[in-house]
Amino acid sequence: MSRQKNHADAASDQVAAQKARQKRVDYAATHSPAELFKHFNTSQQGLNDSQVAQSRKQFGANHVQQQHQPSIGKRLISAFVNPFTAILLILAIVSTFTDMIFPYFSLFGSRPENFTCATVVIIVTMIMLSGLLRFVQEYRSGNATAKLLAMIKTTCTVTRNGQEKDIDLNDVVVGDIVHLSAGNMIPADLRILENTDLFVNRSELTGESRPVEKSAADETPKDQITDYENIALMGSNVISGSGLGLVIEVGSDTMFGSMAGAVAKEKVTTNFTKGVNSVSWVLIRFMMVMVPLVFLINGLTKHDWLEAFLFGISTAVGLTPEMLPMIVTTCLAKGAIAMSRKKTIVKNLNSIQDFGAADILCTDKTGTLTQDKIVLDCYWNIDGQADDRVLRHAFLNSYFQTGYKNVMDKAIIAKAEDTESHPELQDLENDYVKIDEIPFDFKRRRLSIVVKDPNGKRQMVTKGAVEEMLSVCSYAETKTGIQPLNDALQKQVKATVDRLNDKGFRVLILAQKTDPAPIDVLSAKDEKDMVLMGYLAFLDPPKESTSRALKALLDHGVTTKILTGDNDKVTATVCQEVGMSVAHLLLGEEIVKMSDQELAAQVEQTQVFAKLTPDQKARIVSALRAKGHTVAYMGDGINDAEAMKAADIGISVDNAVDVAKESADIILLQKDLMILERGIVEGRKTYANMIKYIKMTAS
Repeated sequence: MSRQKNHADAASDQVAAQKARQKRVDYAATHSPAELFKHFNTSQQGLNDSQVAQSRKQFGANHVQQQHQPSIGKRLISAFVNPFTAILLILAIVSTFTDMIFPYFSLFGSRPENFTCATVVIIVTMIMLSGLLRFVQEYRSGNATAKLLAMIKTTCTVTRNGQEKDIDLNDVVVGDIVHLSAGNMIPADLRILENTDLFVNRSELTGESRPVEKSAADETPKDQITDYENIALMGSNVISGSGLGLVIEVGSDTMFGSMAGAVAKEKVTTNFTKGVNSVSWVLIRFMMVMVPLVFLINGLTKHDWLEAFLFGISTAVGLTPEMLPMIVTTCLAKGAIAMSRKKTIVKNLNSIQDFGAADILCTDKTGTLTQDKIVLDCYWNIDGQADDRVLRHAFLNSYFQTGYKNVMDKAIIAKAEDTESHPELQDLENDYVKIDEIPFDFKRRRLSIVVKDPNGKRQMVTKGAVEEMLSVCSYAETKTGIQPLNDALQKQVKATVDRLNDKGFRVLILAQKTDPAPIDVLSAKDEKDMVLMGYLAFLDPPKESTSRALKALLDHGVTTKILTGDNDKVTATVCQEVGMSVAHLLLGEEIVKMSDQELAAQVEQTQVFAKLTPDQKARIVSALRAKGHTVAYMGDGINDAEAMKAADIGISVDNAVDVAKESADIILLQKDLMILERGIVEGRKTYANMIKYIKMTAS
């Protein structure tokens, strides 16, 4: 009961902290830099030494507070404190007197030949095995927070006393002016003051599949912190560009800090533990009735109260299934071995039963339903038909460019080099010579290369973002030939792009122009009068086994729900392709306005949740458990750790981040739902074996 109260108090404190954080971030995102400088007592020149000390005193240090971890001694004691162990311990003490001390000293009519220590040894062995097993499991799970905090040990560049200086992340305070550049980790929650093509990857915090662009402009109030384009979160990484940021939150007040605090919390009491405890209490109540009754009846009928007492104790021993902990442990260990043969590693033996009892599986989208790999899904001409000529020119652009080859370049090259589907494009690079290129930048948002074929024909091939490409195209290549890019064609192109975007595709436009004249120095000015060729559409496609696995899980009574931080359009497209219903898709911005009661009314009928923050994932899991479901949560990122703690069973994969693996009860050696289905079947076999023994004991 106290543990439930502690969880309720912690949840209440967490909600209050989230509201306070939202209020502070709202203020920072919606006010001008001048107002923020005044509010945080800083300036463009940064803080001076006295201001640093004052800020640290007022707002705290940039140190994520870990929940106080009990000593090893306390953990060891708590591992042995549960109702069943209490029964066994009392019986062991009584048996020590009746089977060992009384016979040894010939007390109360006992004789030395009645001396035996077998019962005591068996009971103590059961207590030690079950207690040590629990201690080891809880001690290992306590490492998750340390793994999380180890990810953010770094330095950053700030302006102090008007000068740039490198400082340790822990020395950052509210009011510091932080310099950002490609490769930097965001050291605290920041309000962006200046930005130049600043793109940030926060996939591990939010689950988004793409980097997000950051802006310095003031914004209107948003429902969620993650919706602000001028706020950068601690723990995310700068992918490209540069900027300046004002520190508005440090340490445990940051979103990252709240995640660390949630990961450090004690794991919820699972249905399996509740079940074992309920059996124990049934036995205790049964003994509280039977033992006194037997004692009184024997004493009154035989008038030998000592013998009646000893017989009553014998009754208690007989009623207690001393072998239950050993039977349970043996069944679980056997199940763990069987599951390891099915590429499933069990960290917490008790979780096997919960694995088998799970009726809801909550999982992220990326890498679970999908291949976790961007592929070129469509290479269409202007008329919306697949066209190998479009793929051919896209390959030349991606292959010959010498800058950073992003996931889309790699996807284009992989598609063109597929010998089965495109044998005519093999070794295409050998037929062309690169002349020059204009690298990609975030202002132009396109990339151009010039190549020459064996006949000496020169071509400029350009790909890039839709609006930026339309601005340099004067013509379009349609099925009727090359035509001027008039308003009607532009509307057609934009309509096609919108249709693809609505399905979750990321779209690039491809164009080319033939230029027989030698180009001595290629520049952005040469990107003009181009011929629009077609579209390149990219998506992280579903795995081939996903639909089959979801059906198999449903056949076993397990409903799958998708909880992702990715956007709703991408999520809806992928879910529809694997046969999941997206008729009722719930977004994070809607959940943030709901009370726990309102959310509980929605969670059972909703199958897909998108644009979620880590704490919202945990709220959904808790709401499902409150409805009586046994919930398994599968994730592999930092943003999944809190939800894994809130679930009956946390599942991760071998290539997940350390904090996810530390928070997990079960680790899959392969990220495939079919392996999960086989594990659930094995868990149910183990559960059935334990129930057989418990039923025999009860009878």
